[in-house]
Amino acid sequence: MLAFLLGFVRTSRSVRIPLLFAGIALLAGCASHPPAPKLASSDSYTYNIGPGDMLNIVVWRNPELSMTVPVRPDGKIAAPLIEDLPAIGKNPTTLARDIEAALGKFIRDPVVTVVVTNFVGPYSEQIRVVGEATKPQILAYRQKMTLLDVMIAVGGMTDFADGNGASILRAADGNKQYSVRLKDLVKRGDVSANVEMAPGDVLIIPQSWF
Repeated sequence: MLAFLLGFVRTSRSVRIPLLFAGIALLAGCASHPPAPKLASSDSYTYNIGPGDMLNIVVWRNPELSMTVPVRPDGKIAAPLIEDLPAIGKNPTTLARDIEAALGKFIRDPVVTVVVTNFVGPYSEQIRVVGEATKPQILAYRQKMTLLDVMIAVGGMTDFADGNGASILRAADGNKQYSVRLKDLVKRGDVSANVEMAPGDVLIIPQSWF
């Protein structure tokens, strides 16, 4: 490989730069990351509310106070007798208790239930797919979500993807990068290449040079 890189010195000036860049790209393609580790059980995962979620707020015996509201981009909600109550990052039970505390100033012993009807989730927990996916996009994380689930959601890879050169950037591990074998998983049906995703993962699918 080193001989290949140094070979541009003996060529004409017009082809030195292309050869140099080709060599760098080839070296970059040879760089490897450790495989994605098996995650600890995600059974304890609790969904937290994020901007864009739709919340069905039910106030027992007070139908006039019950309604469906969106979580605004600033992470807050507004409902009858409630203004600008922070919701982002809270689970539905915690938010229900906060709404009860807010309504308690106006009605006696309110009982509130919060049901999430449209799931987006906090930005920090969303799964992002970039590069040579058919439909690069942001996905809401789901408990026990796998790499195969993600690939189905984005419609697979383009014809130019380097599937086995893909990697996962894992925020939960301090942005450590792990290699994944998308080609083996999607094209060859090798289920051993399937791995569980973690909240906040970024799946990077590079372009193949060949």
